Amino acid sequence: MKIVFLDRDTISPQTRVRQPSFAHEWVEFGKTRPEEAATRIADADIVIVNKVKLSAQTLAAAPKLRFIAVAATGTDNVDLSACQARGIVVSNIRNYAVHTVPEHTFALIFALRRSICAYRDAVRAGRWQAAEQFCFFDHPIRDLAGSTLGVIGDGALGQSVATIGRALGMRVLISGHKGRSGQGRLYTPFEETLRQSDILTLHCPLNERSRQMIGATEFALMARRPLLINTARGGLVDEAAVGPALDAGQISGAAFDVTSVEPPPADHPFMALLDRPNFILTPHVAWASEEAVQALTDQLIDNLEAFVRNEPANVVLPKA
Repeated sequence: MKIVFLDRDTISPQTRVRQPSFAHEWVEFGKTRPEEAATRIADADIVIVNKVKLSAQTLAAAPKLRFIAVAATGTDNVDLSACQARGIVVSNIRNYAVHTVPEHTFALIFALRRSICAYRDAVRAGRWQAAEQFCFFDHPIRDLAGSTLGVIGDGALGQSVATIGRALGMRVLISGHKGRSGQGRLYTPFEETLRQSDILTLHCPLNERSRQMIGATEFALMARRPLLINTARGGLVDEAAVGPALDAGQISGAAFDVTSVEPPPADHPFMALLDRPNFILTPHVAWASEEAVQALTDQLIDNLEAFVRNEPANVVLPKA
């Protein structure tokens, strides 16, 4: 059975990838450009992929392909409908990031809420000596206790973030789905979550319903000038609208770990925001603690072995 790993470099080099227990041929590529994918999977029985796009056209070039193991939770890079039509099983990774992503989320929240980066840069520039006293007050510092945290996405990551928020003394709102009502008393309607929150954090998948769920219209509803945190998917936010929202004071700060194109090109709207004291961009590493990456990789190989046992796990199906 031939296994082709298309983008091994998306897993940190110090992470151990154990070999599957069944007889196999292992072919590994550090990176794969979109135009190379079809040729590289042409005779594969199993494909491991993280971010390489596997379109219907690319899949058509792999007549032997039986199983795609996605080395991530998100599967928007794989044409699931084409896989279902071909009988190709697709699995993903689940619940490996329930500590690392919430911790990174709160690292960004703390950094913005207490102006950590701004004060670090000010000290580097000599502002402390210029102040000629024991401290200075150039940037806002706000407590989390007593503030309102709006969580958009109620899966394992969203719930973990909510738990931390409550432990810090925050009032937590779990947002209902955009455009839906009647989800019950445990959910706050989407628009009301935008209005009431001091901090908004995104933890939902990217699909056609959620794409650009926050843009200029939504920023205009944010009455409390919240921080906006996105450690989920770049396409959830209209990225060109973030700078204007900061300029207009509709949000008091923003931190993103993801962009719609990764890495972002030089003319991406976020690249013009990097010198702002109230904007942080990290390179899609919220998921990447050493512990989490090892857990992901172990589960990835578990998924391969389960499929070969004819007991496929973590199977992903196209949306109805």
